[in-house]
Amino acid sequence: MRNARQIGNLVITSDNSGAIGEKELDVVHVPDDVTSYYSTRVTLLEQLANQAIPKEIILLNFTSEEAWGKYITGINRVFEEVQIPVPAISGSTETNMPTLQSGFGITMLGEKQRPLPNLSKLHWFTYGRPLVGEQLLQNVHQIANLQIIVEALKNQHITQVIPLGSKGLQKELEQLELIDVVDVENVPYDSTASAGPSTMVLIGVTAEQVANISKILQHDLHRLK
Repeated sequence: MRNARQIGNLVITSDNSGAIGEKELDVVHVPDDVTSYYSTRVTLLEQLANQAIPKEIILLNFTSEEAWGKYITGINRVFEEVQIPVPAISGSTETNMPTLQSGFGITMLGEKQRPLPNLSKLHWFTYGRPLVGEQLLQNVHQIANLQIIVEALKNQHITQVIPLGSKGLQKELEQLELIDVVDVENVPYDSTASAGPSTMVLIGVTAEQVANISKILQHDLHRLK
């Protein structure tokens, strides 16, 4: 949410991945479409956190010409999963210089749909687990389910979603100025651990929405306030 930029009614969000892909010297070895899937997931969650819907995508490919189609596949998979139309996609590929490791970047341009709620007046939960790299690949079932989140937002079962990143839960709460109104002492995981590509998110709900939240988000849900 704080990583986004807003110009008028335009919301700009972005994410990138380095040394994650199919090249021999990559640190994490996964198919290129998996790399773009998770970066797209993060960038879309940032759009949703800012009450926006993406309309355009800019793709930056530092890997190879062959990787472009695979990256598009991963992007499309995210939007098919949440049943949101795939935005127009443009961008560029580095073809002059061969690279030894994979590099991918994505930027979304979205239209703001409504103003942000007052965060301090919501009740907060964490959803998912903080996972990164190989740990994520081995525990995919524990990440926050993007399809369920989008459906819950559409149906007004939740009010706000905020993706978490590499600095972890506690740092995010501090920067959102929520650390003094929630309880992180009893969370069943390290509150400073990296949440990687937003494998864990913050969910904000009104008092009326609290009663049904555990029926909608059925696993790895923990109440903070």
